[in-house]
Amino acid sequence: MTDAPHIMIVAGESSGDRLGAALMRALRAETDGPIRFSGVGGPAMRGEGLDVLFPTADISVMGFAEVVPHIPRIMRRMRQATAAVAATRPDALVTIDAQVFSAMLARRAKRAAPDTALVQYVAPTVWAWKPWRAAKAARIYDRMLTLLPFEPPYFERVGLEADYVGHPVVERVASLADDAPRALRDTLGIAPDAPVLLVAPGSRQSEISRLLDPFGEAALLLSQRLPGLQVIVPVAEGVADRVERTVSGWDVPVHLMRAGGMSAEEAEHRKFAAFGAADLALVASGTVALEVAAMGTPMIVGYRVRKSSEWLVRRLVNVRSFTLVNLMVGRKAIPELLQERCTGPRLADALMAVLEDSTDQHAAFEEAFATFGDTGAPPSTRAARGVLTAIAQKKRQPPV
Repeated sequence: MTDAPHIMIVAGESSGDRLGAALMRALRAETDGPIRFSGVGGPAMRGEGLDVLFPTADISVMGFAEVVPHIPRIMRRMRQATAAVAATRPDALVTIDAQVFSAMLARRAKRAAPDTALVQYVAPTVWAWKPWRAAKAARIYDRMLTLLPFEPPYFERVGLEADYVGHPVVERVASLADDAPRALRDTLGIAPDAPVLLVAPGSRQSEISRLLDPFGEAALLLSQRLPGLQVIVPVAEGVADRVERTVSGWDVPVHLMRAGGMSAEEAEHRKFAAFGAADLALVASGTVALEVAAMGTPMIVGYRVRKSSEWLVRRLVNVRSFTLVNLMVGRKAIPELLQERCTGPRLADALMAVLEDSTDQHAAFEEAFATFGDTGAPPSTRAARGVLTAIAQKKRQPPV
């Protein structure tokens, strides 16, 4: 091992790629010296100098039925990542989200490189799933970095050190210029008084295949009620070609926002500007709903999974909502149209209802974001300090 710290970061989702890139920048700032990064990431982490084993897209699969066809590739990548840990013995392995892949890799790393500090960034949602997941995490990781303030106690009570670092959406919104949404409208040629619908159908191929058609039908139906409607569709590069082919056939003006040729930071700023430029949003369940809420744009959430995945989720999940803002405020301020209810006509009706009265949503946004509080430092900085603490504690442990 060289004097320069070596940190291996594995991000299993596009949102994790953005977290990983911010973490890399913060680690450089906190160490104020040379630092080596290797692992699994996307364009944001590559832009920060990650030595890439393979791209995030290779393991970004969601849902039991969706995972099965890709198991050979995922296991091949698992073996590759494990071999890299064993060969390089990094000071820390930071796994970001992608709970199943992350836990499997961390267990193998624990055997292959016992001196490596194992850190999970983005806690498994033990408050939504069965509580045994916290005890399972405690047997694997050395430290947990959580995005939500109420998460650490779940892990600390089973003996796993956990740091609340704050949600990155707060950091991203704070860095956005106040006039960015208006400037984006000008750039796209959208009149100040034109109604704008943001459509965010997800970043996975499985999400696109199930959501883009009903979302497109909803946009068309909404345009018939709102003359002059413009649609903005920010899209992840991994699904951009497929989305572009589909939306080109929509009978409504569409502004497709691809990130090609932009830095990850530029693309992220433009995406948040799009969230703020819209009057309404139709989004897939996930991080994007919280990001749109941070920009104060009223929305509805639509989502579909395979029937086999739906059965499994209903058996295991212990919450009544799949949208974080709703969970944080304890009511369904954001309508969720899931499975058979996720159809064009129903989505359009729900969007019109929200447009007519979004008072409760705006109140819920303020209430939810107030719970994050002031962490005293940006989330990425707090996460970097958590990783460095885990490394220091691991080095002080006596050999087993």
